[in-house]
Amino acid sequence: MVKNTGDQYLVKKINKSIVLDLIRSKSPLSRAQISEVSGLNKGTVSSLVNELMEEKLVYEIGLGKSSGGRRPIMLLFNQSAGFAVGVDLGVNYILTVLTDLNGTVVQEEFIPYSNLSFQEILILLKSSITKIIEHAPNSPYGIIGIGVGVPGIVDEKGIILFAPNLNWKETDLKSILYEEFHVPVTIDNEANTGALGEKRYGAGRDISNLIYVSIGIGIGVGIILNNELFRGTSGYSGEIGHSVIEMNGRKCSCGNRGCWEMYASEQALLEEAKRLNLSKLDLETVVQAADQGSPEAITLFSEIGEYIGVGIANIMNTFNPDLILIGNRMTMAEKWISNPMRRVVESRALPYHRKDAQIRFSSLSIYSAVRGAASLAINEFFSQSQSNVSIGLNFLSSQS
Repeated sequence: MVKNTGDQYLVKKINKSIVLDLIRSKSPLSRAQISEVSGLNKGTVSSLVNELMEEKLVYEIGLGKSSGGRRPIMLLFNQSAGFAVGVDLGVNYILTVLTDLNGTVVQEEFIPYSNLSFQEILILLKSSITKIIEHAPNSPYGIIGIGVGVPGIVDEKGIILFAPNLNWKETDLKSILYEEFHVPVTIDNEANTGALGEKRYGAGRDISNLIYVSIGIGIGVGIILNNELFRGTSGYSGEIGHSVIEMNGRKCSCGNRGCWEMYASEQALLEEAKRLNLSKLDLETVVQAADQGSPEAITLFSEIGEYIGVGIANIMNTFNPDLILIGNRMTMAEKWISNPMRRVVESRALPYHRKDAQIRFSSLSIYSAVRGAASLAINEFFSQSQSNVSIGLNFLSSQS
């Protein structure tokens, strides 16, 4: 039975996605190697590669080594065919980057701030994105999209339902940015983008079950189970920073009491650091004081590390992951919080659960979330360019 035109078109799109993904993740490759790995015949591969070359997504780089016959022409993915903007919108900072289509950062801007209104933050955000875009090199596709990680609950439409530490509710940042920049915009929870950033580019590349713990002003958790981001029934999973560790504890911005982030976050650290009489009340200054031998600062980090350990033990007992990664700004204090954190985990996590689990600090440091956010834009670009056929293009399965 002959396939109809629609079936043939769909098959071609799927095959083209497979070929492009192989070149993206494993190049340099020859046409023959693509045929061998994919199972597609050489004629099909040659035709699809020619289309990708016409689309400026792939190019030839010369001859490779011969395995007995003629030397093959090798192909590379054109990572500079377009550029993505990634934004990590923190409670007290905005980190904006420009990446190529491989997720490599080529420009960045960091803006600290404190206690600003929504409109004031929006002005800074638009200005930062504009500045980054202005520095983008010329490319066939230009700016292909903007991805933003935010410290709050985000629905499937990209609406920020609740960001307690920013005091935002029902905020349609996605539409605002689209109207300003006229490129596709993707909004997600910052801990989710951090988990995706580590899975795609960082320490989680070969890990199936990964828990990313983002410790900044608040605490968020991105959960990857069996190589996929776990979002929960409504997409709101990972708010472990608001799990209660003290029944009648400190009042949290979420409305509850005794939340983990009230004892183990940057916000908790800075609240306690007020008694240290520092020249400036920020994480960098407290770290510097500890590095210079301040016993008060070292003791404070030890206390924060212990509380971090309590939450990590709970996560370990709940998810039994391969790896727990600690990311965001608290990675600056790794030297001072690591040992007390590990001592608590050793004493509180179940021995069967901690036996094979690793705890590490993010290899991407403060860039996990922002690179993950840019990755969302890149993934959307390739999905749309292949008529929403994303087989083989999902960045969780793309391995180098």
